[in-house]
Amino acid sequence: MATRVTPITKARSFATTREPRSGRITVLLLLPVVVLVIIGLGALASASSVLAIREGYSDNLFYFKRQLLFAGLGLFCLILGARIPYRWYQRAALPIFVVGLIGLVATLVVGDVRGGAQRWIEVGPVTIQASEFAKFGVVSMLAMILTRKASYLTTFGHVFWPVAATLGSVGGLLMLQPDFGTTVLISASAFVILAASSAKVRHVFGLGIAALAAGGMLAVAAPYRLERVTSFLDSNPDVLGDGYHVHQSLVALGTGGWFGVGLGASRARWSFLPNAHSDFIFAIIGEETGLAGSFAVISLFLVVALVGVAIALRARDQFGRLMAVGLVSWLTFQALVNIGGVVKVLPITGVPLPFVSAGGSAMMANLFVVGVLINIARLSSVARKEQAGRTA
Repeated sequence: MATRVTPITKARSFATTREPRSGRITVLLLLPVVVLVIIGLGALASASSVLAIREGYSDNLFYFKRQLLFAGLGLFCLILGARIPYRWYQRAALPIFVVGLIGLVATLVVGDVRGGAQRWIEVGPVTIQASEFAKFGVVSMLAMILTRKASYLTTFGHVFWPVAATLGSVGGLLMLQPDFGTTVLISASAFVILAASSAKVRHVFGLGIAALAAGGMLAVAAPYRLERVTSFLDSNPDVLGDGYHVHQSLVALGTGGWFGVGLGASRARWSFLPNAHSDFIFAIIGEETGLAGSFAVISLFLVVALVGVAIALRARDQFGRLMAVGLVSWLTFQALVNIGGVVKVLPITGVPLPFVSAGGSAMMANLFVVGVLINIARLSSVARKEQAGRTA
């Protein structure tokens, strides 16, 4: 029986013929990530200094020092992710997924309510956001299911029910918090995983259209989400009302000009721009470093995306490929959605900028993802060398 040749098959064939050493591709992935973390720490030191004073902390670098601690813990998570063989997640996908669900349920039961949302669990001085770890559970679960059911994916039912059950359970719990932004990101990553599997194209697009329709209905179901959508679509929004956040973000970006007002010289951080240290930290970077700095950050994320795709294409097995493409789409879509909201290309969803925004759970989860990608690249290279040695 003839093997079906798809664009993904051709891309994989091209990628394997031009494979760099695993050490080189590791450096290509680590370097932009490290630079992004450093940029984030610098921007956070500026963006959060006024907030720390206003909230009564004696140290204006309180948030910076806390994020520096999380970056250190994130480094440990990165090393851990790089050391654990990625095939272990195929065997442990269900327990990982269940733990993620338990974390989301616990958030709804004992979570802290902030700004009308219940998304955080406070454990002493530490705040945990379970949704960051549930993302990994969804990616590993879908990669495992679609790998095991690869020979059955020509039937729509074998495609629909696993995806619907996985996304439905996590998405339902997220919407109860509510966290629409994370729900969208997980759904987008799931769509990419499905597209990279052996499922039929018409089934993938059918599910994609259904997901877009469901997302559109959810986007306007709650009044505050409807206000965000209408403010985004309004060419002349109320800059003192629904459009305040985006207006102040655009003012900060515009103030930066080509090369910025200087590091630590942001004016938007002086309580003009809400959430300057988290959701809108890209606006602070644009204000202080200008268009040049903004494009540098975007370029770094582009490098991470390209290297992640290269790792996925060179993976030696279906699970590794689906795992890698799901993880890199998670990071890429989250960066795209955050920056898109800051520059008013997309509606605001409240998701942080990976490696840059304040947030301990996000920092550790994102760096762990980088470690897993490194492990996939390394073990795939080792497997290819062993296969070449056997055939020599």
